[in-house]
Amino acid sequence: MTTNRWRLLVVVVGVQSVGTWLSNAPLFLIAHLHLAHGMSLPRAGLLASTTLVGTMLTLVAWGALVDRIGERRGLTLGMVIATAAGLTSAVQSSPTGLAITWFLIGVGTASLNSSSGRLIVGWFPPNQRGTAMGIRQTALPLGIGLAALTAPVLAETRGLSVALLVPSLAGLVACAAVALFVIDPPRPEASDTSGRGLAANPYRQDRQLVRVHLASALLVVPQITVWTFIVVWLIDARGWSTAAAGGLAAATQVLGAAGRIGAGWWSDRVGSRIGPIRTIAIGAAATMLLLGVTESAEVAVVVMVVATVVTVADNGLAFTAVAELGGPHWAGRAMGIQNTGQYLMAAAVPPTVGALIAERGYAIAFAGVAVFPVLALAVLPARSEARAKTRENPETN
Repeated sequence: MTTNRWRLLVVVVGVQSVGTWLSNAPLFLIAHLHLAHGMSLPRAGLLASTTLVGTMLTLVAWGALVDRIGERRGLTLGMVIATAAGLTSAVQSSPTGLAITWFLIGVGTASLNSSSGRLIVGWFPPNQRGTAMGIRQTALPLGIGLAALTAPVLAETRGLSVALLVPSLAGLVACAAVALFVIDPPRPEASDTSGRGLAANPYRQDRQLVRVHLASALLVVPQITVWTFIVVWLIDARGWSTAAAGGLAAATQVLGAAGRIGAGWWSDRVGSRIGPIRTIAIGAAATMLLLGVTESAEVAVVVMVVATVVTVADNGLAFTAVAELGGPHWAGRAMGIQNTGQYLMAAAVPPTVGALIAERGYAIAFAGVAVFPVLALAVLPARSEARAKTRENPETN
């Protein structure tokens, strides 16, 4: 079946963009909490990371649930939870109330990772899958861009409540879009595929999935660092206005979206996901090191823009590799485990890097982050494509 693949992909990108906007808006309120409400940078970072914690703790559960109930139901349930929590957060006035509702936003949006990933793997054949997943992954930088463009300015001009209300209202539209347009892809019954090993636990066969998970968790550190601190760095260290800083952050996310599509297309052409990830990891290490070295120079703004593009380019490739290795009956759980490791690392970045910035400065923090993509290079498996091909969904053609 091919008729509605690309239309469905557009809907998936839109829904995931809104979910990402909603769940990442708190990260772009760190500067407001720090400068307008007097919170310390580590405390503001810790509060903002509660969405990441909520997502991290429920990704595997969502993956298992989506494997059982299907993608459409998983997306619908998750967006309803996230939107309701977002609307509730807009009327909170205490840090505790914000922490609870932001945590629940993270819980709801966690459903999007496995559900949308399964939709792409289920509806697109292998020779289009990297590109399609790259397009799907553009929802992350696009959502981040929307959060960067709206949250700081709305918080400064209209207050914290309005900054949280706007993405929550968009969540209502996303819920309707899922109900109207999302269709579950066909997949074989477990009884039809167990004989070929497709229903077997892929984690018992070898360590390739685990190594991809570990490498991806390490590669998320520079990504979250530049996402989280680009706005506060531009305002605090470079003297930019809030609007200008948010505008540049949003623009870099558009560039990052293009980079993800390019990386997916590249992986389809070369027939490999792991090879391109290695090259991107080298680029991420070099860029973060250069950012640290040039942090006080004018060129640092350009380097920061490059870093926001390079550090996000691998996500779609790793997600595709994990889904292919997991197979049609384990893809949801495998993607849930994949994102759990990423969010576990991501949740630690705002408070940890924030404390390092407060203690040693931006230059040391940026340069120090370069070690993580170097470690990822050592962890990545040599090759995962051979086994992935044996676990393809025979209904995808």
